[in-house]
Amino acid sequence: MIFILPIAAVVLGFLIALWFKPKVNAAIKLLLAFSGAFLLSITIFEFLPELYASGSKHVGLFIMAGLLFQILLEFLSRGAEHGHLHVDADSSKLPWLLFLSLAVHSVLEGFPLYKNADLVLGISIHKIPIAIIISSFLLASKINTYKTLLFLIVFALMTPLGSYVSTFEFWTIEVTNYINAAVVGVLLHVSTTILFESSKNHQFNATKFGVILLGIALAYLL
Repeated sequence: MIFILPIAAVVLGFLIALWFKPKVNAAIKLLLAFSGAFLLSITIFEFLPELYASGSKHVGLFIMAGLLFQILLEFLSRGAEHGHLHVDADSSKLPWLLFLSLAVHSVLEGFPLYKNADLVLGISIHKIPIAIIISSFLLASKINTYKTLLFLIVFALMTPLGSYVSTFEFWTIEVTNYINAAVVGVLLHVSTTILFESSKNHQFNATKFGVILLGIALAYLL
């Protein structure tokens, strides 16, 4: 499941984009809000306490390093990790900076999944709306079908690749904890950005608030 669910999430997102050809509409924003709340809650309820319980001295420092690193990645992806995509749709060239940023982000988020099964569901749910948005852009662009499918296949495989790399025996417990702490920083930035941007002009939206509460409640119950 650790390897299958993240891939299935990207495939599902692609199929939704292919069949329904959605734009960035209310339904996708609601799904983003739910995924952000669920991912943030899983991180806080499960992942973060385990890291601090490990006794590693510099967990907080690496969390902040991961958060700052994600900010740098977003200069390349222009916010694709949390549902924003600002690239030239009229170009026939693959957006390599977007690809590089998403690949690095996906490998990182896959690293802790091998020993944190609860996080797998959060990451997978988060990938669905992101895959919808990326797939919609690629399908609507002038990029040919072969390049589009190659982009999505590699994107889908990056998170399982991170999980696989984490199984290598040369990782010490201390190094693993620090990498996981950096991943927490990445997830905190992405999930909170989704939530902060979930309401247009910072107006209260009862539906989105209810979806956010649902995400939190499900994460707590699981």
